[in-house]
Amino acid sequence: MKNLSISFQNFNNRIKQMNQTNARQMTLSADEARNLHSDIFALLSQLADVNKKEVVQTEAIAGVVNLDAGRY
Repeated sequence: MKNLSISFQNFNNRIKQMNQTNARQMTLSADEARNLHSDIFALLSQLADVNKKEVVQTEAIAGVVNLDAGRY
């Protein structure tokens, strides 16, 4: 988890702590929630960009192939 933002790391640590103590609730401060929200949507944006690039590359590679029986 080296490449995760601080807000993702903090959230992950809070979840681990919640699980270890068998807590039923976890509360985030407004700043923690805003930071996590921002990082989640930045990550979703990056994933959408990667997906869009893969679709474009796939379409470019696929091209058009015409097959016929040929003539002798």
